[in-house]
Amino acid sequence: MDCMQHRPAQVPAEEWTIRCELAALYRLIAHFRWSDLIYTHISARLPGTRHQFLINDYRRMFHEMRASDLVKIDLEGQKIDAGAEDQVVNRAGFVIHSALHEARLDLRCIVHTHSRAGIAVSAQQCGLLPISQHALKFHGHLAYHDYEGIALDTDERTRLVRDLGASHRAMILRNHGLLVGGRTVPEAFDHIYFLERACEAQLAAQSGGMEQIVMPPMAVREHTAGQYRHEEIPAWVDMAWVAALRLIDAEHSDVWT
Repeated sequence: MDCMQHRPAQVPAEEWTIRCELAALYRLIAHFRWSDLIYTHISARLPGTRHQFLINDYRRMFHEMRASDLVKIDLEGQKIDAGAEDQVVNRAGFVIHSALHEARLDLRCIVHTHSRAGIAVSAQQCGLLPISQHALKFHGHLAYHDYEGIALDTDERTRLVRDLGASHRAMILRNHGLLVGGRTVPEAFDHIYFLERACEAQLAAQSGGMEQIVMPPMAVREHTAGQYRHEEIPAWVDMAWVAALRLIDAEHSDVWT
């Protein structure tokens, strides 16, 4: 990713790096068809801050997001940069993302999707089933939040934080969609990739009837989940991220502008 050549002089290098990574993640979500027009969000906390983060200009679709399109806001949803008057921040996006950024300082990047598979699994009473290697990444480490309507009520933030808990990095929003957080943008991409694929696999498996599905033994589920858990971010997360960037870098170099 060669984004520094496009960095505006007034934007610090660390901020521009996060802007480029976040814009790239928007493009990747669009590439994998997990976007929903303009109606979901990805946000990232700015380096060295506790109360400033970047979120999308609500007028743009994910496949056209650029580093310069991201809006810098505070935890009250107020735009920080001068000259951002014409940019639009979605209220529901602010409610969900600000709650988790404020409560979970370990999560720099928050991803929320309304994909077809994610919504379908979020509406199932059973939730995510431990029937694939992708799903077992989240076994014992997946939170659930009941649907309360469109997230316009700031009071819901307390319940979002409570349901995610102090250590989970993935949550199914019932009747709504998926949400993950990462300590880095690449880690957030890794979480949403596995969670989306797990939901897709579950729907495909269920199409043959539940009586045909094989459930791994509990010991195997716990063993596999443990294999995925690392205090340090695994090297493969960054390798997968760099490989994924090649999907968009050649054809969408404007992402870095």
